[in-house]
Order: sequence, then C-alpha cells, then structure tokens
Amino acid sequence: MFALYEDGGKFYAGRVMSEAEASAQIELDSGKRVKVKAANVMLKFDKPQASELLAQAQRESAEVDLDLAWEFAPTEDFAFTDLAREYFSAKAGVEQQAAMLLALFGAPHYFRRLGRGNFKKAPEETVKAALLGIERKKQQAAQVDAWAGELAGGVCPAPVREQLYKILFRPDKNAPEYKAVVDASRRAQRAPLDLLKAAGAIDSPYQFHWQRFLFENFPKGTAFPPLQAPTIKEALPLAACQAFSIDDSATTEIDDALSVQGLGTGTVVFGVHIAAPGLAFGPDSAIDKVAREKLSTVYMPGYKLTMLPGEVVAAYTLTEGSECPAVSLYVTLDEATLAVNATETRLERVPIVANLRHDRLDAVVTEAALLGEAPADFAFASELAFAFRLARHLKAQREVVRGKPEIFNRPDYTFRLLANADRADGSEPRGDEQVEIGTRKRGAPLDLIVAEAMILANSRWGGWLAECGVPGIYRSQASLAPGVKVRMGTKPAPHAGMGVAQYTWATSPLRRYVDLVNQWQIIACARHGRTAALAAPFKPRDAHLFSIITGFDAAYAAYNGFQSAIERYWALRYLTQNDVRELDASVMKDGLVRADTLPLVFRVAGADSLPRGAHVRVRVEGTDSLTLDVHASVIARLAAPAPQAGEAAADEIDDAETAGPLTLAIDLKDDEAEPAATPSA
Repeated sequence: MFALYEDGGKFYAGRVMSEAEASAQIELDSGKRVKVKAANVMLKFDKPQASELLAQAQRESAEVDLDLAWEFAPTEDFAFTDLAREYFSAKAGVEQQAAMLLALFGAPHYFRRLGRGNFKKAPEETVKAALLGIERKKQQAAQVDAWAGELAGGVCPAPVREQLYKILFRPDKNAPEYKAVVDASRRAQRAPLDLLKAAGAIDSPYQFHWQRFLFENFPKGTAFPPLQAPTIKEALPLAACQAFSIDDSATTEIDDALSVQGLGTGTVVFGVHIAAPGLAFGPDSAIDKVAREKLSTVYMPGYKLTMLPGEVVAAYTLTEGSECPAVSLYVTLDEATLAVNATETRLERVPIVANLRHDRLDAVVTEAALLGEAPADFAFASELAFAFRLARHLKAQREVVRGKPEIFNRPDYTFRLLANADRADGSEPRGDEQVEIGTRKRGAPLDLIVAEAMILANSRWGGWLAECGVPGIYRSQASLAPGVKVRMGTKPAPHAGMGVAQYTWATSPLRRYVDLVNQWQIIACARHGRTAALAAPFKPRDAHLFSIITGFDAAYAAYNGFQSAIERYWALRYLTQNDVRELDASVMKDGLVRADTLPLVFRVAGADSLPRGAHVRVRVEGTDSLTLDVHASVIARLAAPAPQAGEAAADEIDDAETAGPLTLAIDLKDDEAEPAATPSA
C-alpha cells in the first residue's frame, strides 16, 4: 500500500511500511524511511506507483479550473475528496483526488486550509481582491522585466531615472524600479552605478552629488516659506564704539564685529559684537522653526544654502553704515600687560563703520605692518595692531593650557568658480565652471585676530552662563590624546584642543542654530543676571536642549561631509581643466598620499611600501568625478622637504582634503525583496 502525505507545505508519496494509531513509517522511492503523523496522510492507495501518482496529479492539478472548482465547492467546510467527486465525477480516482488536493493547496486565495485535507472556500470579495492582486503582480513583473531589458540595453526608463537617488541610497526593495535595476545588473554583470551611468541616468556627476545631498538632507526642498523679519521692539542704547567686521567678500551673514576703545590711555576696552536675531524672535516662532529645521548654513564652492532666508539675514546682519542690534562683550584690559580687569555683556545698538574684507587686505595687513616693522597704510591700523597683539597674547595663554603650541603647517585652500556667460552670479553651479584654487596661510594676522576674539567671547560667555545657573550648549574635549573627540553637552567642561576652561558656540547666530540657542540664554543673563535661570527659554536638564544637540550633530556632520566631497569634486575638475599629469605629494599611510599644492588625499599605487613622510612624485592616470577617485602611481621619490617644528603627523587628514568612497544602499546579494508589512505588523 502507498500513501500521499504533506510535510512543510510539500507533498510526497511512498510505500507504507508500518502503521500505528498516530503515525506511519513510509519508505520513499529514494529508499529513505520517514515517520509521518497520521494527520498528515492525505490518501492511501494500492496503485499506481507512488511516483506515478504524484506525476499524474501534478499534471492534472494544473488543468483544474479554480473558478469552476470554487463554484462547485459548498459554503461549509469540505474535504478535497468530496470536491474531486463534484468536479471530476462521482467515481473520481485517487489520481484525480490527489490532483484536486494539489490544486486546492496551491490556491489559498480561493480556498482556506483547515488541516487534515479539509478546506473552506473564501468569500467572493476576497477572491476578487486576491485575483486583482495576482494580476497586478503579473503586470508588475512584466514591467520590471521590460525596464531591466532597457537598462541592460543602455537606456534608462523615466520611472527609474526619477527614483535614482532612492534606488541607490534609500531603496524600497519591493519597488519595481529597484527590482529592475537589480535584475538588469545581474543580466549585464555590471555594478548598479556603472549600469545606470551607462544607461544615461546620471547626466552630470556634479548634479549627482548635489541632488543626492538634497535627497538625503532636504527631502522637502530648500525653499523658505514666506517670512517677515520681526523688528526688535526693545529700546536699545547706542554704543559709544566704532565697530568693524572682518570677513571674506562673499560673506553676507556678518555675525561678528570688533571694536577697540581707549588706546593710549593705559586702559583699553576690547569689544566683540555679535548680531542679535535672538532679540527679535524666540523659540517656537515661525523663524525659529525654519532655523531649527536647517540647523546650519551649508557651504560649498560658489554657492551656499543659508540657515535663514535672505531677507531675515539682511535684517540682522552687521551692515556697514548701520546701527545694528548686537549682543556685545566688552573686555577691559591693562594696555601694557593685557591683563583682564573686567568683562561686561550689553544688549545695544552698535555703529558698524566698516565691513573689512580679508581677501582684499591680506596682502596689506601683514604681521610686519601690525608690529610696526612696515608701513601700516590701511584703515583701523592702530585698532588692528592692538587686536593682533591681544590675539597673540591670548593664543600664547591657551597654548600653555594645551601643553603644546598650535602649528599651522598647511595652507587653507580657497575655491573660486568662474561663472559661465549663461549662469548669473548667485545661482547654483552646474558643475562645468572653470575652477580656480588658491591658498591662504593658516593663522594669517586677520584670521588670528578674529579667531582669538571669538574664542575669547565663546569661552567668557560659557563661564558666565554657568555662573548664572543657565544651561547652554558647550563643546568640550577631554584631552589631546589621539581618538579623543570634541563632544557637545549642556554643562561646561574643559576644551583641551582650545586650551580653555569651557567653550560655547555663540558668535554665529545667523549661521548656526546652536549659536542662536546660546544667544537666547545669554540675553536672559544680560537682562536678569543671577535670576536668569527663571527667565531663560531653556531650563536646566531641558530635554529640548538634548534634542537640539542630537539633531545639530547629525546635520553638521552631514553638511561638512558634503562640503568635503564637493570640494574634492572641484579639485578633480581642476586636475582635468589644467591637464595636470603629475603631482608632488607626501606619503601618509595605507598607500595614501597628500598632494603638496592641492587639497587632495588619495591612494597611489606604489606608495604602500614607502615610509611615512616620504616625498614622491606621482603620475595622475585618471580621475572619476562620480566616485571621486584619483587613479595614480608613484614615478619617483624626491628629497624630503625640511620638517617644521611641531609639524603634525603625516597621517592626519583634513576633512576638506578627502572624502569617503561612494556608498550605495543597493545590495545585489539580496535575492529576495523584503516582505511588505501586513496591516497587523
């Protein structure tokens, strides 16, 4: 005797060797013996042979008209043998009974399984919905197959092009566009990015990087809602100083200005004046919601996305010739020793008499001129000379705390895009502009003046917030040991890298959201002093502050990562536009080198075996603007340049010099798409 049984959703047939009340021993054609529960045995028969029965049942089950079988089926529960007799004939044999079993088991949308060979037909509306879904899947499969064929043939279908960034970086593995790319990649035996590039899905490498960034960070777009900058209703006193700002010519968000009063009297008052949007609007206002959504201005060569709308920036920026609302820190110093005698914070209107531009003055405002060793033929010469002297003094004090000097042994690189005739200044770059890359010495006098003034203000205000019992957002670093990172928190802590007891960000409220938050807290201290904790917008242990820190950290890292990547793009464009075939570079580690005259760190064939710090000449064999790769090899070892005292380790890499490899979320190892979520999930 033979038996047909079900195991794990599959059917098997074999010879019955023995039977008990609850199970049977069955021998398959392969000779394997299995123990089968009696409930899983569906049919017992003497002929035909087990293998013949299964083969014939599978053939006949494929011919069963499921719509007709559903019509014949009773509304109550039924056995497959009963329906076989209704469908085929009253004398339906075991082959037909087995065929009906297989047909019912394979059509759960028509018949619900009840176990032990029993079924119940599904309601009519359920069947219709299921059939509609099956037909939809067939059509989708056909569409996926057609799209995959087009992609493999070098043509990108419009729906795939529209979903390009989602497919590559945040895919829905059940989406037909994603499935088409995976299928085409397998057919063509090409990586998804190469396949899409060959199919014309990526017209411009620059737009690829730019649109990917927008997709990941600004899915709702970058446009601002209609906003009107509120006026400051508070009557602010007019400051007695004459302030000036120092920025690049392209800067429109002028956050900070400086003033120097009392030169020659023995007591000098040094002022740091910060634009005060925090006096005009507060947390949860319409403008605050916009600022909190963007969190920071995004910078890139030739363009930027401001944190605040242009009209709002224009209302509070420190514009030359205006009396601008500001939060001012006044530091009273002994003119001879530069000892600090007092500090004071005021809310006031500050006359901004000049917006100095360092790119126009760097060649004139030199260290020699500021030290009186060369003619000082520029505005605010005496004020800048004092500010430079103070900056060097403050830097020296910080270096004592740091335990080692700050050495600037590599230049800062500047990028300038020459606008095409058909691209108006201020519009988004297209990626094909001519790029000029220049250098500025790190720690140039004007940079040092501004940097030390901001460190002074951020450190002093951070301490003042703590004295008033008002929380702020601080940046701290436990030590200068390798791997110890700068962290953000709500309590003051030393910043080893800066060499200060505490450090906030409060001097760029038009450009960074944490600065704006800290400004609100500082304003509360200026108005209420020791009782400011009761009036400050954010109270101690305020969950909103931690939320702001988390969001800002993530956004700021993403923005800096994009800036690094897009600057690398323009560096590669520079190589191509200027037909640069060879570069001098210094070996770092793991086959990486740093170019001497460009902001580029890249892997070079032949550099792995060279010692760190070796000076080499490399041949540039090609670049890839899409993956941001440089293909190069060592062609000669050069004499090493003389090392500078305190020079940084050769394996330190600036973010602006290198960008990580292009990472895709698409994974060809996933053979199956993720199951769609059910309503109950």
